Amino acid sequence: MPKVAVYNMSGQQVDEMELNDQLFAAPVRPDLMHEVVLMYLAGMRRGTHKVKGRSEVRGGGRKPWRQKGTGRARQGSIRAPQWKGGGVVFGPTPRSYKYRLPKKVRRQALYSALSAKVGDGKIIVLDRLELPEMKTKHMAAFMKRFDLDKALIVDATKQTVPMLASRNIPGLTYVDANGINVYDLLRHDHLVITRDAVAKVEEVFA
Repeated sequence: MPKVAVYNMSGQQVDEMELNDQLFAAPVRPDLMHEVVLMYLAGMRRGTHKVKGRSEVRGGGRKPWRQKGTGRARQGSIRAPQWKGGGVVFGPTPRSYKYRLPKKVRRQALYSALSAKVGDGKIIVLDRLELPEMKTKHMAAFMKRFDLDKALIVDATKQTVPMLASRNIPGLTYVDANGINVYDLLRHDHLVITRDAVAKVEEVFA
């Protein structure tokens, strides 16, 4: 089992703890992480794109000229796709891009992302996350103390004080243990997680 140091908010080591092998010492699978990130990004797409087809554009009710005898190609409407101002052929319509990968794949990708953070030494375990006030400066001071730039903070349950104190800091994301995901783990340099959140993640995902 990998061992990591446990720090307090002042940056001092207060303890050590062992992490679950299944979650934090799993083989790193970049292919699975890539697939899960694609799934996550596809789910974020709004899918509100829309163009007008031939039946939706205005005008074109009259045949532009007679069928025979003019020497020109036969035409039924000036709103056919080959005309300027006509309908679009096979254009995008509103749809959902969401899809689901198998649960085992998603779980293994999460194990890989967590294990990669441990392997790279990019994980910081806190004994507890407490701020004296609901102010951004306290969270900014905490990040400076640990020399953090882009960090994902994971708590056992969402607390109002750190959540509001962190939302104005670029590069910082605050989630609860149930909201941890591969996309957030990969796009942040460091993982800051409380001791209680580690226990919750192991309970939910192991």
